[in-house]
Amino acid sequence: MAETRFCLTVRVEPADIDRLQHVNNVAFLRYVQDAAVAHWQSLAPSEAQSALLWVVRRHEIEYFRPAYLGDELQVMTWVGEPSAARWDRFTEILRPADGQLLVQARTVWVLLDRASGRPRRIDPQLARLLAHGPVAS
Repeated sequence: MAETRFCLTVRVEPADIDRLQHVNNVAFLRYVQDAAVAHWQSLAPSEAQSALLWVVRRHEIEYFRPAYLGDELQVMTWVGEPSAARWDRFTEILRPADGQLLVQARTVWVLLDRASGRPRRIDPQLARLLAHGPVAS
């Protein structure tokens, strides 16, 4: 079964623009993180959201083209294979108006137990949920 991609649409706001009049790299990174959080919140049961916390271990991001004030962007994200408490998440940011790929990113996330703050192994049920979405009954 193929991974499920989650899409978050964002509009470039004035606060996202740098002195070169295009989207600042920090804003692109925020879009990457916002999409990951929105994906988690859209799928994870409230008990899991209360008990678990994700933190970033590493970001790798490659910028291909700029985005500008007012652009509408699609931030597509999906997960790879989990490994113990770590999970790679992939993201592409596209501009639908011209079909251009602007950014590709890979983020390594670590799952923590919220109460203890310690890493927690990713169980198979959670892995299936985030990789493929809810199972139809």
